[in-house]
Amino acid sequence: MPGSLPFAAAARGAVALALPLLVGLATGWVVLAAIAAIGALWGVSQDGSDPYRVRVRRLGWTGVSSALGLLAGEVALRSGEPAAVAGCLVAAALVAGGVGLRGRIASVSGMHLLLGVTIGSGIPVPGPWWQPPLALLTGVALVLVLSAAPWLWRRHHVERAAVLAVYRSAGEALRAAGTETAEEARLRMTLALNHAHEVMAPHLSPRGRRQRDETGDLVRAFHYAVRLGEAVTAVVWEGRALPPALTRVPRHLAGRLLPGRLAAPEERAAPPAPVTGSPGTRALAELVTAVDGEPDGADLELRLPAHEGPGRAARMRYALLLAGCVLAAHVLAEVLHRPRGYWLPMTVAFVYKPDFGPLFPRALHRCVGTIVGVAAIGAVSAAATGTYAVVGVVAVFGALMAIGVRHHYALATLGLTAVVFVLLDLLGDHRPLYGTRVVDTAVASALVLVAHFAVWPDSAPHRAEAQTEAAVAAARRYRDAAPEAGPVQRQSLRRTAYHQLAEARRTVAHARREPARRGRPLPDWESAITAAEQLCDQVTAHAVAGTARPVR
Repeated sequence: MPGSLPFAAAARGAVALALPLLVGLATGWVVLAAIAAIGALWGVSQDGSDPYRVRVRRLGWTGVSSALGLLAGEVALRSGEPAAVAGCLVAAALVAGGVGLRGRIASVSGMHLLLGVTIGSGIPVPGPWWQPPLALLTGVALVLVLSAAPWLWRRHHVERAAVLAVYRSAGEALRAAGTETAEEARLRMTLALNHAHEVMAPHLSPRGRRQRDETGDLVRAFHYAVRLGEAVTAVVWEGRALPPALTRVPRHLAGRLLPGRLAAPEERAAPPAPVTGSPGTRALAELVTAVDGEPDGADLELRLPAHEGPGRAARMRYALLLAGCVLAAHVLAEVLHRPRGYWLPMTVAFVYKPDFGPLFPRALHRCVGTIVGVAAIGAVSAAATGTYAVVGVVAVFGALMAIGVRHHYALATLGLTAVVFVLLDLLGDHRPLYGTRVVDTAVASALVLVAHFAVWPDSAPHRAEAQTEAAVAAARRYRDAAPEAGPVQRQSLRRTAYHQLAEARRTVAHARREPARRGRPLPDWESAITAAEQLCDQVTAHAVAGTARPVR
């Protein structure tokens, strides 16, 4: 449920960070155990609530890229040439920036390649060259195993929960029909349907259809969820309150299509009495009648709209800016002496991620999380005197970081900062650098903000404008094609329009959170998006009624 604490993820974070340290203390390999814990720390930062196959891919690439980065940085450091270290950092930053705007997994891989180089070139580790990368990879692999293990007994739990959320939100929208909150409830249903579509996309592809034995019922439930979304949109547009017999339709469908523990007892309700009247209510009644029949299977081919990321020029500019910031941070670290070594470029790697959200709040939250994390670990370290007590501290802050990954970047930074201080102590760096690291974080964050907003101040507004134009165009394509389109094409056009409208709202919200240029207020994109959403709702209502499209 939204807003609930991810206790399972917190437990995984605690175990993943504590286990390598316990093994290291028992075997005497404390340094390698600390490196493995760093890998686990980075793995926890990428342990999401996605379907298991997505987690495995993301964590797998995180492990491989960070291990390769650590190896490259270690080789550069052992060469004894300062130019080799600087060159390795710049090369890694160029690669990370080049792939950083090409999608989530590529972005995560690039960031951890750069982080690996930063740690490898900044922390000397004794022993054979191959041990630290292998230890780091082992730490990430531990998180992967812990995160993917539930697949063995609840294979498609994430997909089922996402589809079930559509039925629940559809019920809320029907209960809100005819009230002032109806449009807001309809929007929540659309967002739930967008999320379910993203989660179910692999099962709707040609390869997924060849594995239909395991997911046939789930795909059928999604097929009906798409049709339910169309009917609910029509009902909300009609603006009339519904009798209880029709507000129970989503619960009835969920109980029939998603049996088992995921469908709560109240969702397995008795079939509602067929009530007819408006086109929207007739569509709901038809769904109840059709649920016992054979699905036509056409909607199983619904595809997600193609994601158009930033162009080549934007990717090159980001790569050059990231490389410049990393090089400047490295030079600054050399000027400010070794205690600051890796922390400055590491902070740049974490902060300069415009694809992860607004840059200014990210930098601010990084600073706040570091300050609170330094204060917290300083206070706790004074009380935790025993070795195993320190492991307990790492487990607690690892769990806190896992919660922060899902809820707030400052909280995630707090946990990460505290854990890093403990691990650095285990790696032999016993210097009290609390104040130094706070200053380093502020300096690196300021460096990123100054460089970005001096060279590329309009990146977020340009992205918001492009997304808004694409979303409005998708809504108009839906309007123009819906009257002559068949059910499959119509629903595909509608899903594409709503997906792009939701993405436009997200990018506009990000642009609003960045500092505005003086004398250049941002356009009112929200009004255009709202008008396009209303157009889609109206087209859907007319399509359900079988009438001509509205002229707008």
